Amino acid sequence: MVDRIVTGAHYGLRDWLIQRVTAVVMAVYALCMAGWLLLHPGVDYDTWTELFASNVVRSFTLLFLFAVFGHAWVGVRDIVMDYIKCAGLRLAIYVVVILALIMYSIWSVQILWSF
Repeated sequence: MVDRIVTGAHYGLRDWLIQRVTAVVMAVYALCMAGWLLLHPGVDYDTWTELFASNVVRSFTLLFLFAVFGHAWVGVRDIVMDYIKCAGLRLAIYVVVILALIMYSIWSVQILWSF
């Protein structure tokens, strides 16, 4: 049996909180977009362009995407910690995932503020 010595209070609380907060942000965004789509049937390109011309919508969308990336990071990190025992491979996966999430973040900003 392995005795785990926990140093400090709130072990794992930060990750748990990140998962919950990001899930709430994603749910609120999804509900808002679903409500908007229900109120605006027959959406075309011009309607989407008009919607995303608003800085509020673009900012809320960017917050949603950052929430997705944060949620993904905690989930992937936990899965890798549980199932990949080789430290070198684990580190390589972490680096690849971190770089991908950074690139996705940059790409998201470029897409949302490009027009």
